[in-house]
Amino acid sequence: MRKVLIVGAGQSGLQLALSLLAHDYDVTVMSARTPDEIRSGKVMSTQCMFHSALQHERDHKLNLWEEETVKVEGLGVSIAGPDSSRVLDWFGPLEHYAQSVDQRVKMAAWLELVEDRGGKVVIHGVTTSDLAPLAKLYDLVVIAAGKGELVQLFDRIPERSPYTEPQRALSLAYVHGLERRPEHPDKAAVRFNIIPGVGELFMIPAYTLSGNCDILFFEGVPGGPLDCWDDRPSPQQHLDRILSLMKQFLPWEYERSRNAVLTDDKATLAGGYTPVVRNAVGKLGSGTAVLGMADVVVANDPITGQGSNNASHCAASYLDSILERGDKPFDEEWMTASFEKYWEYAQHVTTWTNAMLQPPPPHVLQIIGAAGENPAVAKRFANGFSDPTDFQHWFLDPVKAEKYLAEA
Repeated sequence: MRKVLIVGAGQSGLQLALSLLAHDYDVTVMSARTPDEIRSGKVMSTQCMFHSALQHERDHKLNLWEEETVKVEGLGVSIAGPDSSRVLDWFGPLEHYAQSVDQRVKMAAWLELVEDRGGKVVIHGVTTSDLAPLAKLYDLVVIAAGKGELVQLFDRIPERSPYTEPQRALSLAYVHGLERRPEHPDKAAVRFNIIPGVGELFMIPAYTLSGNCDILFFEGVPGGPLDCWDDRPSPQQHLDRILSLMKQFLPWEYERSRNAVLTDDKATLAGGYTPVVRNAVGKLGSGTAVLGMADVVVANDPITGQGSNNASHCAASYLDSILERGDKPFDEEWMTASFEKYWEYAQHVTTWTNAMLQPPPPHVLQIIGAAGENPAVAKRFANGFSDPTDFQHWFLDPVKAEKYLAEA
């Protein structure tokens, strides 16, 4: 039985661990936190997952909260004018629903599930020096911990990483008490509110420790009015500030959020990070090669909501590569090929996400405007969140966009 060590207990690491266990691999997961510490910790992300990523979980019976979690049935887009009026608004339905399960709920339970399904769990933080002797005990070591010193094992690829600093200041709060949008009260939807030159507000239906809720998630242009979290406000101050900014810039969303309350005292988060693509092969001091996955090697800004989706696709792709390898060694050549197979998908997410961080070019403004008049355009944009490879065919290229809009 081949032995695999996975360092990191997030979406990618635990999905890979549980899917390998289903194929009778000997799997060990190292996590810096126990399940109870994960449950009682701060929220970690927004993690709205779309159909193609959710299907990976269904395939391995990991969709433990699918029945009780609110179903996200569409994507709505609004644009604020200079006077904070709503100058554009439309809704695009998803062909298959999306869902967002708080990672405190999912990762804590999945970590327990690893042991229930025959895997080993080691609760211990891992440093680079810790890893060298451990790696000798396994056929393959996968690094799935996107934060901490282990990431430094993987070199940045400049030609795939156009940014060298964060492109947004991030801030979010999980809340109860949000009212449905009056335009589509029978459908839960992600709302994508654009404040030109200032940033974006995403409102995401989700499931957390206390049941269904909503996430208020601001992305602020650095140096602008939404870049205001360095003073580390208390959780209640954090929510009050989010609501105040909504009232100032997006009053139509504030109106349905005025009674929002935090889901718990760990339900806020602020930060930001630099988008980056790294080499998939890291070298320990002993010369042993280790394989990076998900955020370790492809970290995009969350403006397109693809972090957990990418993690799920990476875990599924790596699973296929591991199974195809059979009894052959997991050498550097195989690691590089495994990543490039995943990159065939992830490159489209990275290209789209990096483009969305820039002021929209004329052809994108034309598309967003046309979606308000043509439901087919709105629907195609919304469903691109489930299949970002589609954007290359009509959204990213001005010539293709013109042709599509002429035919739509």
